[in-house]
Amino acid sequence: MASMGHQRISKGIEMKVDHIGIAVKDLQDTLNLYKKILENSEVQTEEVPTEKVRVAIIPLGDTRIELLEPMSDESAIAKFIKEKGEGVHHIAVTVEDIKASIGKLSAEGLRVLYPEPRLGSHGKMITFVHPKSTRGVLLELCQLPKRES
Repeated sequence: MASMGHQRISKGIEMKVDHIGIAVKDLQDTLNLYKKILENSEVQTEEVPTEKVRVAIIPLGDTRIELLEPMSDESAIAKFIKEKGEGVHHIAVTVEDIKASIGKLSAEGLRVLYPEPRLGSHGKMITFVHPKSTRGVLLELCQLPKRES
């Protein structure tokens, strides 16, 4: 049986929540707040040029909180904050084969935002499923980097 928080899908592939993305205006200020709330000072930060964001990742058990600060007014995060304010932006799940997942979801009629996956944080290949296809939730699919032998 899969552990709590994990789900097996066809062909025995295990999916799990990778992270919850939260759009923020001020990364450092929000990071200070979350460190107090979560009593966790272990944080990794990086810039993701393909998405025009600065990211702070806070480990939380089997998953992570990902704080996203726009680096440009043209980024999707800047547009999200302008329209909806700060808050939960997306939920990300891991997939074993992102290209196969894109093909399957597209064939099922779901709107995938990046037909060709892009490089995201921590070397993961990513795409998103449009909220209109998922009852209002932006769903990120991410494939962990292949381990070198």
